[in-house]
Amino acid sequence: MVRTKKAGTKGPGAGKADGTTKLSRGFGWLAVLGVVLVAAGVVGLFYTGFATLTSMFLFGWLLLIGGVVGLLHAVQARGTGFFWLGAVVAALNLAAGVVILKMPEVAAEALTMFAALLFLAGGVFRLAGSLVVRGPQFGWTLVQGAFGLLLGILVLMSWPSSSQYVIGTFFSLALLFDGLGLIATGYGGRRVVGLVSDRMAEDGSRNAAGDKHVQPE
Repeated sequence: MVRTKKAGTKGPGAGKADGTTKLSRGFGWLAVLGVVLVAAGVVGLFYTGFATLTSMFLFGWLLLIGGVVGLLHAVQARGTGFFWLGAVVAALNLAAGVVILKMPEVAAEALTMFAALLFLAGGVFRLAGSLVVRGPQFGWTLVQGAFGLLLGILVLMSWPSSSQYVIGTFFSLALLFDGLGLIATGYGGRRVVGLVSDRMAEDGSRNAAGDKHVQPE
């Protein structure tokens, strides 16, 4: 008599194959999410005003949710030194979220001014640091400083009208680049999983070929 495998039993590589299939699907959904983000970023670049208002509403709701969560944590920590600090921070988040949701245009103007001042300060510090230190990245740091300084000046010169498109443009660019990163990760991950599954299939075929040499009992 010879030993034969039951038809219903799975080989040792079946679980690994199912795992690679699920992993491949996960990377596929990651790439799909990247495509959605890229599409949203491209649309936002064409409709920067709408993107600015959308980002303001998202920011306001995030502040509200963060304020509620912080307030719950503060209530749980009542009787400790953290209570008043957590309560004050939560109240500030709630107040800022309400103001942004009620006056998104004013909030966009304030954030645009803040961003322009950050660009100016960062550009000045990078220029001064590159001229003083003159390290190996002297040229690149100098270009970064000059670009930040120029960008801050341009935004301030056209403020407050620049608040209608600056934040929306940055928000759309962030979506675009994040989406491209997700697409690259998903495509690369599916390719690696495919190579691994092909290698596993080759090993399985070799094991099957070796099992054909059945020895009698």
